[in-house]
Amino acid sequence: MDAEPVTSYAAVKHLILERIRSGEWPPKHRVPSENEIVSEFGVSKMTANRALRELATEGELVRIQGVGSFVAERKGYSALFEVRNIADEIAERGNEHSCEIFVLAQENCSPEIADALETEIGAPVFHSLIVHKENGVPVQLEDRFVNVAAAPDYLEQDFTALTPNVYLTAAAPLSGSEHMIECAMPQPWECKLLVILQTEPCLTIRRRTWSSAGVVSLARLVYPGTRYRLEARSGQTSPS
Repeated sequence: MDAEPVTSYAAVKHLILERIRSGEWPPKHRVPSENEIVSEFGVSKMTANRALRELATEGELVRIQGVGSFVAERKGYSALFEVRNIADEIAERGNEHSCEIFVLAQENCSPEIADALETEIGAPVFHSLIVHKENGVPVQLEDRFVNVAAAPDYLEQDFTALTPNVYLTAAAPLSGSEHMIECAMPQPWECKLLVILQTEPCLTIRRRTWSSAGVVSLARLVYPGTRYRLEARSGQTSPS
């Protein structure tokens, strides 16, 4: 069977982009489904799928499984080497922060977690797994382990009202931090919580924080690559 001409899906992409950039389809506008594109433009479902898929990869659309495709807002961003509150970052962009809590419990340290928190294997540790959302769209998965001695009231907090960052900053004031960054494909369970496809690359930060008394927490922060960006700036960036 002959392949469809490249101009077919490229033309569909071009027409969708024209509607986005003209303002006809503003951010968060639901774009036509694959079947609707097939009907409107007279192309195959494969062509419609490829056009939507590529636009999502390029950051023009956000595709939410089981819901549809939407015009992307300007990408959110996070300061790369600052330990900032994600709710504040979202509010600064004029958007609404919300979150969903999947785990908030006391567990026993695995060897890896014990090593990171500089404690004993099997020692008690607090574990939280939270998905942060911007205007209802998941933008960060926060998988955090907390030193029990540093923040003894951690499990009693309402993390729908304040973030772990806010609580920990007050309970164990920051004296230092360590960041490790990588780009990785998401695990199946991460895709489910972030509502993304398994083919979407993610940015991951592994962050340890210290107070004067020692290590406070280890957090793994996962950002969908098409929805968020990380920024860093140092030194003089404009004439004095």
